[in-house]
Amino acid sequence: MKQILDAILAGDSAAVGGLDVPDHYRGITVHADDVDMFEGLETKEKDPRKSLHLDDVPTPELGPGEALVAVMASAINYNTVWTSIFEPVSTFSFLKRYGKLSPLTARHDLPYHVVGSDLAGVVLRTGPGVNAWKPGDEVVAHCLSVELESPDGHNDTMMDSEQRIWGFETNFGGLAEIALVKSNQLMPKPAHLTWEEAASPGLVNSTAYRQLVSPNGANMKQGDVVLVWGASGGLGSYATQFALNGGALPVCVVSSPEKAEICRAMGAELIIDRSAEGYKFWKDPSTQDPKEWKRLGARIRELTGGDDPDIVFEHPGRETFGASVFVARKGGTIVTCASTSGYMHEYDNRYLWMNLKRIVGSHFANYREAWEANRLIAKGMVHPTLSRVYSLEDTAQAAYDVHHNLHQGKVGVLTLAPTEGLGVRDPELRAKHQQAIDRFRDR
Repeated sequence: MKQILDAILAGDSAAVGGLDVPDHYRGITVHADDVDMFEGLETKEKDPRKSLHLDDVPTPELGPGEALVAVMASAINYNTVWTSIFEPVSTFSFLKRYGKLSPLTARHDLPYHVVGSDLAGVVLRTGPGVNAWKPGDEVVAHCLSVELESPDGHNDTMMDSEQRIWGFETNFGGLAEIALVKSNQLMPKPAHLTWEEAASPGLVNSTAYRQLVSPNGANMKQGDVVLVWGASGGLGSYATQFALNGGALPVCVVSSPEKAEICRAMGAELIIDRSAEGYKFWKDPSTQDPKEWKRLGARIRELTGGDDPDIVFEHPGRETFGASVFVARKGGTIVTCASTSGYMHEYDNRYLWMNLKRIVGSHFANYREAWEANRLIAKGMVHPTLSRVYSLEDTAQAAYDVHHNLHQGKVGVLTLAPTEGLGVRDPELRAKHQQAIDRFRDR
């Protein structure tokens, strides 16, 4: 790996095509033997620092339509936390099922799982049938892995019958020195960003784009009032930026004055600090409090001059979903992509059917949507929300911090890159947007 890294750091990425690819590399893994290690513990008691390992693993065989990428930086997503605590199921069940698909996919069914669904790096090798990318290309990767052998995926690849999330439902993910991806996961690295900045938007930026902007999601338009839960976080911070860029009016829900300040720095003006205002949507673990829904709705109308949300950007899940359905305007849309506080949602269906509201499920993004989201990053119209960067050796601690919400925005991981701040190819564009890029750092 040293020769490859030296070539990249020297700015001669094209030279990596002439170098040998190592037969082993370091990657962050979970082990099949550990799947029962947290049995009987509550979710928050399950510790990623006990289940995530830094291992030396064999470099996988390169197949048709695939690429091996030297990973300079990656990032932590909540799916890495789920993998590390073996919730809601062990990801080894995903790998086993994928491994049965073909002799080529059998490579993924291993007693270890190299995790991670983001990367920024340099293409090392491409397999047969890859024409759009070559060794030396500086790239980022989105995390949609599809086979595209079914007609279901040809209008929207997210509908493909063999659609998976790379690094979560497949092996050889991005929290490693080398990653295996399909060539149609690759996109150009934004030239004004460092490796760690470029690695951080991938999953959450594309997810927010489909969920909020795309016709496959809420199809946001100018003037829409958009209630964004967790508006300073890894997902909500991109939703806030898309709302602002798209002429909508974000109402940002946060949980501290510090997170409120981040939203103001992004340009948002309407902010609800749910902790300071004391919202408690559940009286006890089994009973919600509709009075709190109404109080939230009144607060939103106070901020917007009487308007209810056209769109509710949902991802906390059980804790907030009843309130989300209630506060959306008549004919409004509740669009959901996750359930970090619990999967079993409860809401009063009268407020849905009698007011002609819609609940829309949204999951990651197709290649077109991911490409458009990355293009906005590359043009400096949307900015990475990277708050802290860890070494590869400290990935387990990074996952623990995300698990316990001890972070803002996204958390990055240096894989091959020896230090932060490397990889900028367009210093002029960077200088133009430096203040916006820096607003999440050191928070």
